Amino acid sequence: MSYVDFSSDAFIAAFFLYCFAFLFYVVTIAGKKWSNRDPIKHEQRWSRISFVTSTLGLIAHLTFFFTRWIGSGQIPTSNMYEFITFLGMAIMIAFTIVYAIYRKPLLGMFALPLVVLVVAYASVFPQEVQPLIPALSSIWLKVHVTTAALGEAFFAVGFAAGLMYLLRVVDFKQTSKEAKRDQFWVEFSLYTIVLVIGFIAIVFIFRGAGYQATFTQENVTIDSKGVDHSSTDTAEYTLPPIVKPYNSTADHMDSFLGMDKPLFEAPSWMKGVNAGRKLNTVIWSVIAGSILYGLIRLLFRKRIGAVIHPLMDDIDPDDLDEISYRAIAIGFPVFTLGALIFAMIWANIAWGRFWGWDPKEVWALISWLYYSAYLHFRLSRGWQGKRSSWLAVIGFVVILFTLVGVNLVIAGLHSYAGV
Repeated sequence: MSYVDFSSDAFIAAFFLYCFAFLFYVVTIAGKKWSNRDPIKHEQRWSRISFVTSTLGLIAHLTFFFTRWIGSGQIPTSNMYEFITFLGMAIMIAFTIVYAIYRKPLLGMFALPLVVLVVAYASVFPQEVQPLIPALSSIWLKVHVTTAALGEAFFAVGFAAGLMYLLRVVDFKQTSKEAKRDQFWVEFSLYTIVLVIGFIAIVFIFRGAGYQATFTQENVTIDSKGVDHSSTDTAEYTLPPIVKPYNSTADHMDSFLGMDKPLFEAPSWMKGVNAGRKLNTVIWSVIAGSILYGLIRLLFRKRIGAVIHPLMDDIDPDDLDEISYRAIAIGFPVFTLGALIFAMIWANIAWGRFWGWDPKEVWALISWLYYSAYLHFRLSRGWQGKRSSWLAVIGFVVILFTLVGVNLVIAGLHSYAGV
């Protein structure tokens, strides 16, 4: 067995250990209310089991990382699969550090699902080892990517603690205008998480079913001399095409529920052959996530936030607020070094300039400015509690767009990170 094959087995082991650790953290918190034994002893016992299991998952994840590095001969952070798996590992490292400081098992009940989602999301992308392009063949790949991801991982822990704070303090039984507004936005935050779960689930379902569809798009361009140049681009769908690429024809399309042709075509301003495929993926994610959200609501007969809120009764909201702030405060200087300073040094070496307004560079700067404002409001204006937690939640949405939207949607010098 090669190192790369062994790394794949270690990755699967890490995923299942994370899943079990999440379930154990649920037992730690929820079981405390139902246990006939001393609740304190119950929590101590199961929190140890949970933490040991999550730590074993991290060890398996580290094994995956280093064996893939040895087997491929390059640090595994050069494409979306490798980077997202590294981000999941970094979140676990950040969680382990924060947990060792505060010893709050409830944090694991929110951080572990985030890690599981990130790891599952990584599995959507091609997993083959890909050779490094010349721009990535540098020691700064190791320094820039790893430190930037570690900073983002602490932001993720801050997001989890911030969302927990909101679920703790927002009363889903109140009917005032302010309470209803908070209830709506907390529930919307949970709904977006369910959409991500729906996206991952629908991709694996149709991938397992072997669904395929292929579209061809003819492109005609006119050069400066007035000469026409034609080219052909192909888009391969793994989800049934509700929308096909603009001005394209179907080469092959598997039938799905009697649907043997797309329902409509992408608008003319989405001219790229892959733009229609990405729009199709977004539509399927919303459909699958909404169905899943509806099933959860039907099962519990109440909003998800109202289901989780009672589990938070014994948690001091000030502790959650402090954890969220400290995690972001730790991540900010690490992110500054990795995403800005080291990135500019590498850009100067690779492209001969420190800054070029590439989309990824711009959004990294936006993320840095956002968290700078967060720390300013927190330290200078005394923004704590609910306002601070909302900033932590929104900030991670900015980070996610930098990771996903810029990498996969907006073309730029960092497009090599896409699929």
